Amino acid sequence: MPDQLIPAELLKKSNKILFVAHLALGDFTYMQNCFRAFAAAFPHLKIHLWVDEVRRTKDAAQWPHLSKYVLYDWVKSCSCFEKIYDQTYSPQLYKQSIAEAQREEYPIVVSFAVLRRHLYAELVRKLSPNGYVVAQKKRVRLLDIRKHLAYRKLDAHIPAYASAEQHGNHISAIYAGWFEQLFGIQIPVEQRFPFVDIPPQWLERAQHDLTQQGVPPDAKLVFLNAFSKSEERSWPLEWMLELSQRMRATEAWRDAHFIVNVVPEKMAAARKLFDSRAWAGVHLFSAEENFFQLPAVLSRCSLIISVETAVMHLANAVHVPVIALMRQTSPEWTPIDAANSKIITVRNRKAWVKEISVDDVMQAL
Repeated sequence: MPDQLIPAELLKKSNKILFVAHLALGDFTYMQNCFRAFAAAFPHLKIHLWVDEVRRTKDAAQWPHLSKYVLYDWVKSCSCFEKIYDQTYSPQLYKQSIAEAQREEYPIVVSFAVLRRHLYAELVRKLSPNGYVVAQKKRVRLLDIRKHLAYRKLDAHIPAYASAEQHGNHISAIYAGWFEQLFGIQIPVEQRFPFVDIPPQWLERAQHDLTQQGVPPDAKLVFLNAFSKSEERSWPLEWMLELSQRMRATEAWRDAHFIVNVVPEKMAAARKLFDSRAWAGVHLFSAEENFFQLPAVLSRCSLIISVETAVMHLANAVHVPVIALMRQTSPEWTPIDAANSKIITVRNRKAWVKEISVDDVMQAL
């Protein structure tokens, strides 16, 4: 590909590359294949990864759960990466990480950040003052001087994409397209399907924990997830609990057990709600120790019902049918496995996921 953004000669003579991304679990579910394809195409290049924490804060009370972000467990298990920067959740650690990266003298730095793109254009140049740097770029208003100056720091840019312009393209195709533009790598459709390699000890741990909670070994399991990082994509937890009881009242799910996912920082509030009444066959769950607790439990389920977040993509990765509750704003993020996915969308384009009712989900069942 002669017009690739990063010159082939530069890739050939370089010994390492730094990728920058504000990764979430959903992003890595699909981008993992791209990194794997890159590693196969350029085995001489050491791959370093900067995971930027967009929730970075001065509030020290937030640092413990930010430092234990389960994504880090998954990323560290991936054999592609020689070095990972995962200490970016506090201002001081962020500065220290920048200084550490500068000492590496990276010949190539690429940012995949799609939020506040101009700030990441500035960051990649700061990380590599003399290297070849690439980042996302969005159209800028004429008098927005700071953004114009930020983008001038780039040697090349990846054009920003808009959901409305994708015409059915899945996020996996968009990510594959970025790697083709940058490096001339073509990633076939069949190599874009998400996967997760679950260590055996976490599969064994999942079974042990379920047994400890009184779940019979042959029980039909349903995984329920109401939580997303953004409120507009979340569903009330009490609705998920109500859904479990209404499902249990049907013949098909009469003896089912329900694993209700809770993010660690919400567990105290969830337990208070859970203890407010008896919920038959319901068990609270949180991947508080390690990321692989999550896919290990998901892989044991017969059905997963989730809002628009990583869980619905991991459902496809572990080959379990999923019902996804989604807004209309990001159609490129629908589950990739259409045959094993049912999508319930809000009726109005800008409506929040809570516009979807328990009745809507029961009807989809």
